[in-house]
Amino acid sequence: MPVLIDNQLKEQIPYDPASYPISFYQHELETLAQWSGPFHWHPGFEIATAETGMLDYQVGDKHVILHAGDSIFVNGNVLHSIRQISGNTPDPMPNVVFSGSLIAPEGSLIYEKYISPLQQCDDLPFILFSADNQSLQAVNDFIQNIYHCFRNPAPCSEMIIQRNVSHIFEYIYSNINCFPRYKSNRIQLTSQIRLQKMLDFIYSHYQEHITLENIADAGNVSRSEAGRCFKTFMNSSPIEVLIQHRLQIANKMLSEKIYTIKEISDLCGFNSVNYFRKQFKAEYGITPGKALYLGK
Repeated sequence: MPVLIDNQLKEQIPYDPASYPISFYQHELETLAQWSGPFHWHPGFEIATAETGMLDYQVGDKHVILHAGDSIFVNGNVLHSIRQISGNTPDPMPNVVFSGSLIAPEGSLIYEKYISPLQQCDDLPFILFSADNQSLQAVNDFIQNIYHCFRNPAPCSEMIIQRNVSHIFEYIYSNINCFPRYKSNRIQLTSQIRLQKMLDFIYSHYQEHITLENIADAGNVSRSEAGRCFKTFMNSSPIEVLIQHRLQIANKMLSEKIYTIKEISDLCGFNSVNYFRKQFKAEYGITPGKALYLGK
């Protein structure tokens, strides 16, 4: 399933909270330049697994290396991104994004006792489930069962998925004091909040003419502080992140074959077609024209 991203990279998780609040993804990396996904966040929890390659899963300012077979649990509303760092083909990287209401309704005893404490645990942004840790074998089996049910739907699949998610949360709750904690000081937390505000602005206004000052103003910081925040978390400048986001949207639009290259250039906020072509080729290794022809 391709990455489903709106202009804020955080609210297009295609599940219905009132019916079945979980979504399954795979083969996302092959649609992204350099097999690297953008920084984003969403209210739901996320579980992802490296299948064949080595992945750098960045959560906040922490880098977690996933080897083949390793899985990661990411808490809700936490900034994260993914980049493949080994392997000759893009990793399938199966993953699910889901609401705690999959286990029990919000406000219920189960939700308040077992889900809310994890959501509110700021010093537990992620949990690594290593494949070579035998004590985690049961959890990794639960995760694989979830993927299997999505890949091979059968009668009662939804109930099996819900049961496995519940097993995972039972394990986390029962061992919550055993997991490594990552306490962020006040400065780090403030920087993350500022970065989210600035990313929100970029993802919402990428079609417009945007300056570094505009981005900094969105985070209520100076231009130099904006640059520091982006450098710390993303190792890029604010303008580089803006261009990368525009190119990702443009690549998606090219694959849909609805608009001309000129129209895509304009819709994505580039000030000229030639500049768009130059940036696109630098990022993807082919021209927009060839991408349009290939449909990818």
